[in-house]
Formats: sequence, C-alpha cells, structure tokens
Amino acid sequence: MKILPDYEHMEYQDVYTCLLHRYRHLLGLWQPDIGPYGGLLNVVIDGLFIIGWMYLPPHDPHVDDPMRFKPLFRIHLMERRNTTVECMYGHKGPHSGHVQIVKKDEFSTKCNQTDHHRMSGGRQEEFRTWLREEWGRTLEDIFHEHMQELILMKFIYTSQYDNCLTYRRIYLPPQSPDDLIKPGLFKGTYGSHGLEIVMLSFHGKTAKGTKITGDPNIPAGQQTVEIDLAHPIQLPDIENLSSFSELSRLVLEVQEQVRQEQQRQQDAEEEEGISEGPAPCEEELCLEASSQCGDGEVPAHEQGPPAAGGSPPAPLCPFVLPGGIASRNEDYPRTCRACFYGTGLIAGHGFTSPERTPGVFVLFDDDRFGFIWLELQSFSLYSRIKVAFQNADPPSREAFDEMLKNIQLLTS
Repeated sequence: MKILPDYEHMEYQDVYTCLLHRYRHLLGLWQPDIGPYGGLLNVVIDGLFIIGWMYLPPHDPHVDDPMRFKPLFRIHLMERRNTTVECMYGHKGPHSGHVQIVKKDEFSTKCNQTDHHRMSGGRQEEFRTWLREEWGRTLEDIFHEHMQELILMKFIYTSQYDNCLTYRRIYLPPQSPDDLIKPGLFKGTYGSHGLEIVMLSFHGKTAKGTKITGDPNIPAGQQTVEIDLAHPIQLPDIENLSSFSELSRLVLEVQEQVRQEQQRQQDAEEEEGISEGPAPCEEELCLEASSQCGDGEVPAHEQGPPAAGGSPPAPLCPFVLPGGIASRNEDYPRTCRACFYGTGLIAGHGFTSPERTPGVFVLFDDDRFGFIWLELQSFSLYSRIKVAFQNADPPSREAFDEMLKNIQLLTS
C-alpha cells in the first residue's frame, strides 16, 4: 500500500474510507438556516481537507466586485482512521467542532469551544470587527439611522448562530438552449439591506429570482422577482425614458393587459373545464404584447436577445434611469438588450403583508440585469457570481423545482 507523501503515517485507503467516502455527501452548495438572512456555503475537497466556505457578497454597493469567502469548518485526518472536525469561526484559529449528517440533503455543525469566538474587548469589539468585515466600514460612516438599525439587528440575530448551524442543500438552476441568458447566481443591490445573493432560473416563459440571502422584509428562500418573458416592454426614446410618469404609464398598461389575459383564461377554464381546450399559446401572448411597439419599429419580442447558445446579439438600446428612481449604484450600464414586464415582492418588517408589485426587468448583457421597482421608485442592479461551483447540479429538473419550493416554504 502506497504511503501518502505529506502524511507519512497515513495510507490512501484510510483517507478515502475515513474522510472522502464518509463525508462525500457534504460536497456541494448549501443554505444555512439563519432566519431571514440565509447564506451560501460551498463544501469542497482541498488537498487532504474537506472545507466549508461561506460565500459573502462584496461590500455595498460594489456589485461587480468578486465574492468574498471565509472558512466555517474543516475536516481532516490527524492520525490514521481518526477524523477531526474543526470550527474555523472567530479569530483565534481552528478549534474543536462537530459535524452531523441529519438526513439526506441536510447536515448541522456545532462548535465545542465557543470561547474561541469571543474577543477580549467584548461585544463592542466583536460588533466593530463584524461591521468592518460585513460592510467594509464603521458605524460612524453610516449616517442613515434606519440602515444603522438594520445592521445592528443583523449582528444581534446572526451572532446567536455562531455555535450551531443547520444547512440544507441547494442546486444551481438547470440550463436550456432557449434561456434568455445563462441561469445562475447573482449579487443584487437591495437598498439599506445592502447586497444580497439571488438565484435566476427559467421556467418556460417565466424567469424567477429567488433569494439565497435575505433580510427581515423579504427573507431568504422567497421569490424576489418574477419576469414575464411573454410580455416584452418597448421603452420610449431616451428623452421620454427619463420621465418616471411615462415609464409608469407603459408598465401599468402591460399590467392591465396581463390581468385581462389571465381573466380571459380563467373564464375559459370555468366554462370548458381545465382539461378541455388549450390555453392561449405563448406565441399569441407575445403577439399581443408587441402592440406596445411604436409604428415602423420591430416588435420587442423579435428584437430580444438570442438563446444563451444562440447567434448574433440583439441590437443595444440606450438606457437611463428615470428621474426620481433611487439607485445604490449609479455605475449601471447605459445600454440594454431588452426589457420585460415583471413583478417584485415587497413586504413590511417580519415579512408582513407581502404583495407582488409591477416593475421592469432590464437585461443589460449576459452577466448583468436590473429591476425597476415601480411602487418603491427604486432600482436593483444584479451582477453574475463568476465562481465555478462543483457538485451543485440537480439530479433532475423536478429535483430543482422541489428544492425551490422547499426553501420558500421554510420562510413563508
């Protein structure tokens, strides 16, 4: 039996049997159960270690910056056939921890030495250190009182979970040649809540943005935006686009059109029975939506971008945010490929009185999109997370849809 070069007292068989095979089900992407905040954990093999990396968005509002990451735990062999689990949380180095595989697609971690998480300066020093890591600034730099409250609330809530966490498996969305762009994970701006992680997935003529990290208003697991790809929106020329009232008029017209189509379909189903007669086809809906286009213009559904694997890119249109729309990041693209009607989920603190409100999905390029929240008069900019996550593909489309449903139910 060949001996491992870096660990002279260990054999390949021991490493495989006691480490790689035993903990193979931990590899992949996971969402920690931290109330409304969620998170993104990636468990990988790194040399002779299995390491759980927590991925964090860049500091607000720098949505195009790369993700940050820090280790939460690691598993390795200290001696032959003896697996060691270490907690990596805190600033005092690795210390004793425990990993338990609860059931399929769920596991938990526990720290056995939480004193390693504490700092000599007490909670005040811990808060200031957390604030620098989480936001890249001090509390004195944040002048908005509501934002200060949200930050302090998050610190108090999440610090309760520094000794024990439960994780549930998540999958990356499956890809189809007909998708508008490649689905995947994105970083997005959410006002005073900072940057959050959103999963974009495609479901026929609908695209969904599901929160992987969240906040007290819209928790992780909820569907933050839904895009109706059967209803493109033809933006006005750049002079009129700067008017919020003109954009609002266009969007509300499409909203009413969607409502009427849904009502007609519902009436037809009640008359003929759900199983009798086909619903209006997607092509018909697209043709109706094309009436938004001006005379002599190519309908937006014909101009739209090609499938993710498709041919020449669609012509770019000038884009500017209407006056009165608040944006955390003024460095957004000034051209776009296409726009579609969509709805965004808003709610009060504690996810009270949730409702879907109209908005505009703006596709800038293969890696960036935006959403204009009409009722909030605000704009979210999303940028793709360019990390090649392994062991994250769903076994089937049905498994992915079931995963989406399950993470949404946890915070409903």
